[in-house]
Amino acid sequence: MESMLNTRPLNILVPAEYAEREWTGPFCFIQAADPQLGLMKAWRDGDCEGGGDEWAEEIELTKQAVEAVNQLRPRPRFIVLCGDLVHAMPDTPFREGQERDLKAALKGTDPSIPLVFVSGNHDLGNTPTPRTMEQYCSAWGNDYFSFWVGGVLCLVLNSQLFYDASACPQLMEAQETWLEEQLSRASSSTEPRPKHVLVFQHIPLYLKSPDEEDDYFNLQRVVRQNLLDRFKKAGVKAVFSGHYHRNAGGCHDGLDMVVSSAIGCQLGEDTHGLRVVVVTADSIIHRYHSLEQLSAEGMDEDLRKLLEV
Repeated sequence: MESMLNTRPLNILVPAEYAEREWTGPFCFIQAADPQLGLMKAWRDGDCEGGGDEWAEEIELTKQAVEAVNQLRPRPRFIVLCGDLVHAMPDTPFREGQERDLKAALKGTDPSIPLVFVSGNHDLGNTPTPRTMEQYCSAWGNDYFSFWVGGVLCLVLNSQLFYDASACPQLMEAQETWLEEQLSRASSSTEPRPKHVLVFQHIPLYLKSPDEEDDYFNLQRVVRQNLLDRFKKAGVKAVFSGHYHRNAGGCHDGLDMVVSSAIGCQLGEDTHGLRVVVVTADSIIHRYHSLEQLSAEGMDEDLRKLLEV
């Protein structure tokens, strides 16, 4: 299927245009997750297997998020949405309408702020197939890729291939080959070294601890440990994810696992929100803001001061 990247009315980040390998000073970006249009009503109705036949609430929350980001100063370099863009699974009722309405809501994003999309299990199916992967890529862009911003290397991964690639083993192998190349180059003494390496994926490596039990909301331990070892060896500073619809995560051996709650349906005590991430020469500092707080007050003052250095 022919890519729609050049015809969609969204400012989707094009990796080839983001190759800023030199450090140019502190900057910020926005991490969001799980707008998941349709889940709020489905959750209330106790029918999460369905696609959710109403999603006006999520549309309003997404528009509120866009408006809050648009007014931030300094301007974020990009917004990354870490998966589950819509709730309806591939080839199910409501899918087309949810995708259409999400794109319309995101169209209000300031043109200077590109959008980065990460695939989630609802975007690809719990067991993705070559067909569902092709559908996703045509609608939202590649399912894995890298880009550089201000000397920072960013890797966008398809975590569903880590979770269940039984229906598309060749696609899993292709991502594995690509990822190994990216990580090797990031740590190579012959390549320009990134100031930081960041990873974006939907499913967290873990929720609280690297040795926790396997769960629907994390990656299996054998897969998790393999990725952790490879990420640490390559100098990855942080992994950003969603999927849990609650804030969680932890920092172990210098690698920060950041689990952000949702723009849409909350499954815990957190509020609808976004995470503001500030990148300095030495650190990755981040804080989750409710949409109300971000709309009324902007980012926290201490984060803003880091950008003035």
